[in-house]
Amino acid sequence: MSEFKRQVLGRGLSALLDSTSSDEDRQDDIVPHSLPIDILIPGKNQPRYSFPEEDLESLSLSIQEKGVLQPILVRRLLNQNGKYEIVAGERRWRAAKKGGLSEIPVILKDFTDREALEVGLLENIQRQDLNPIEEAEGYRRLAEEFNHTQESLSRTLGKSRSHIANTLRLLTLPKKIRDYLTEGKLSSGHARALVNSDDPERLADLILEQGLSVRQTEGLRKPSKARQTLSGSRASDPEKEVLCQHISDLLGTSIDLILKGEGGKIIIPFNDPIELDQILQKFNQIKED
Repeated sequence: MSEFKRQVLGRGLSALLDSTSSDEDRQDDIVPHSLPIDILIPGKNQPRYSFPEEDLESLSLSIQEKGVLQPILVRRLLNQNGKYEIVAGERRWRAAKKGGLSEIPVILKDFTDREALEVGLLENIQRQDLNPIEEAEGYRRLAEEFNHTQESLSRTLGKSRSHIANTLRLLTLPKKIRDYLTEGKLSSGHARALVNSDDPERLADLILEQGLSVRQTEGLRKPSKARQTLSGSRASDPEKEVLCQHISDLLGTSIDLILKGEGGKIIIPFNDPIELDQILQKFNQIKED
């Protein structure tokens, strides 16, 4: 992806669609067209896979009354018999089909697979259309398939590194809890509190049974072995590593731990004022919780 497109992605989807400063971003591409609804196909890089029928029905009724108010974003497909792939707006497309529309307004852009996934993820995040697991899997795909680091994801998608790191950790939870997140039974705050728990499934059920808050959930977690062992003695290297990881997970950034006798230092490095601000925001969030 060009540096220009990476910069406008960081500013938001509208900045990308409004940009015309290179030859490949032709003016006629950003002018809405109408295409037959049946020649569009769902995107293979679509980060969203949950489309509740109730939501589609409600949107379909709105579209029947007022039409599709915002064009969907599509790209050309080679060797696909004139088909176009949906990059962003699949929910609107599904609702329009459900409402019996024969055509739908589109904006046509030439995206690579990587760009299509980035833009689709960004569009859904801006609309807050993704559940936490869909968002986490979108980050994971960008990291695994397109060699993104958490720092580059932060720059590209306009999210803090700590948010991306904490969201990715949700994928380490048992499937039962991931399903609760997908279904909206648990919040991402509850889920983050369960990541380092010894028995996350039991705690998840307890949250649902008793309606526990995030703070109450955090109070139920069993202290890590590293915390128990450190008290009164110098931690061994493995224990120190576990403790470092625990603190890093809590702050969403790497730290250095120096132990001396029964005390020591926690060193939190940062590369620039923006990263320092993110760390300070994390401390404020911990304080508020």
